[in-house]
Amino acid sequence: MKTLAVVGGTGLDQLKGLEIVDSHAVETPFGEPSRPVQEGRLGDVTLFFLHRHGSPRAIPPHRVNYRANLWALRKLGATHVVGVNAVGGIAPAMRPGRLMLPDQVIDYTWGREHTFDTGDSGELMHIDFTEPYDAGLRAAVVAAAGKLALDCETQGVHGVMQGPRLETAAEIRRMARDGCDVVGMTGMPEASLARELGLAYASICMVVNAAAGLGDEPLTLEMMRATLEREAGVVAGLIATLSRQF
Repeated sequence: MKTLAVVGGTGLDQLKGLEIVDSHAVETPFGEPSRPVQEGRLGDVTLFFLHRHGSPRAIPPHRVNYRANLWALRKLGATHVVGVNAVGGIAPAMRPGRLMLPDQVIDYTWGREHTFDTGDSGELMHIDFTEPYDAGLRAAVVAAAGKLALDCETQGVHGVMQGPRLETAAEIRRMARDGCDVVGMTGMPEASLARELGLAYASICMVVNAAAGLGDEPLTLEMMRATLEREAGVVAGLIATLSRQF
């Protein structure tokens, strides 16, 4: 049986249209998740929702307990996870207001708890990460976006930086040379941890600003807020359409 979970990011601390039926404070071997996991109904479908930055406190990207979050979702029975990420646009087509469904990721983060492999088992936990996002779940998200005729790029490279500071213009130029189309702070190690747990994982990137050095204004959360609010509604509609496949 397939069960969908959604991990919300900046601008998506609640999932519009989700009728909450329960809340789960899950204990994990890796500490507490960002907040209790909401169980709800979206139309006729039951799904789980977790805001990775917590609420009402705000957990910065490098302090999110990604291991506890993913472990909790699997413990509750999730089989498929969609992570929603607010990102900056690097490629010319990645203008504010677009969605991108990445098919590749480059991890620039450091110092995060990025694996469940503690070494206690005595065996190495190698995972195939050639294709970091689940092909079947990505295809389902792409199909849902097509049904809604969304302004959505169906492939691209998600570059994940450490945060919480935003990038320098030189760093963005380097990322562009590396092939990154968007830049965010929360896509890793979430994707690889999901793979370790056997969870199908896909990402929906909300482009909320031009990356450093590519726009005309200083980057502030305030300037991103209107785009975040608009795209959060679009993403909620996309997830509602996707959920009908579960």
